[in-house]
Amino acid sequence: MQELRTREKNRNMAVSKENMKENNNMAVAKLNNCPTSPRKMRIVADLVRGKKVDQALDIFRFSQKEASRKLEKLLLSAISNWQAKNKEANIEDANLYIHEIKVDSASMLKRIRTAPQGRAHRIRKRSNHVTIVLNTKENTQSN
Repeated sequence: MQELRTREKNRNMAVSKENMKENNNMAVAKLNNCPTSPRKMRIVADLVRGKKVDQALDIFRFSQKEASRKLEKLLLSAISNWQAKNKEANIEDANLYIHEIKVDSASMLKRIRTAPQGRAHRIRKRSNHVTIVLNTKENTQSN
């Protein structure tokens, strides 16, 4: 029974990966092991989820958080990946938006800080992984 579930899960994952590969309108960029806590990164990521790329870049540029600088570079990388996939297409006409942005926690560095009376407290230096997926909005409205 467990094997059946695992096979079906793997099959579904393979199908979704194939769909993503076939879709030229999508572009992905990943940032791994970024030394910022996931909580701080999610605050900035939530600001741009579902927004157009131009609007998201403006939000990142005028935000004062350190995480916004890293996400701005990642978004520019995703745009560049989309351009590499669609060489003949124009970015302004493509109507790109942030389809998905995920912030997952990564490995944690554990450090020790001295505490009173000979004790020690643990410091957890957190890091995260960020994934941005861009897609194009199709205009289905007729005039």
